[in-house]
Amino acid sequence: MFGPRFARHLASRYRKRGLDRAATRIVEFVAGHGLEGATILEVGGGVGAIQIELLRRGARRATNLELVDVYDAGANRLAAAAGVSDRVTRRLVDIAATPDDVEPADVVILHRVVCCYPDYERLLTAAADHARRVLVFSHPPRNLASRAVMTAQNSAFRLMGKTFRTFTHSPGAMLAVAEARGMRREYTHRGRVWQVIGLTRAVAPVA
Repeated sequence: MFGPRFARHLASRYRKRGLDRAATRIVEFVAGHGLEGATILEVGGGVGAIQIELLRRGARRATNLELVDVYDAGANRLAAAAGVSDRVTRRLVDIAATPDDVEPADVVILHRVVCCYPDYERLLTAAADHARRVLVFSHPPRNLASRAVMTAQNSAFRLMGKTFRTFTHSPGAMLAVAEARGMRREYTHRGRVWQVIGLTRAVAPVA
């Protein structure tokens, strides 16, 4: 589903236009909580555009987790052009499946990721548990229009023989998972295409 052509498209779009609106909101929320010396963990960060912007604003290191390696070439070129290659680590890890393989970070980000993962509870539990200070994620709105679009998309994927599916998880249920792991919501943006939820650490997660 996410092949080299898609990866090249994302890299080219970032070079020409910068971050999209939802990603910009994520960066602004994170930056508002202090970036100097912070470590960033992004799950499914693609070509690393958000990481580059956060590193430029003072973050110390960024780690990107993916399930496929198709983004690496474009991400490495973008990081080199921005002069941050030595501060970015890219890994092939499913944090929901093997959370112990991933080190915690000050900030954990999931942009356009939760809607691609069937078990949102497991994914967001792992993400929240790895966030020392800030957790931020985006998701599509859950309404009749979005559910109709995703139903059509999934039907098309099925006809094409693709196993990839998209999901419109309940925003309230996703937020509840993060809050149960000691996070407190501080920011909500209800966009037409992407909604953003920003949370900060309130208490240590319950084991």
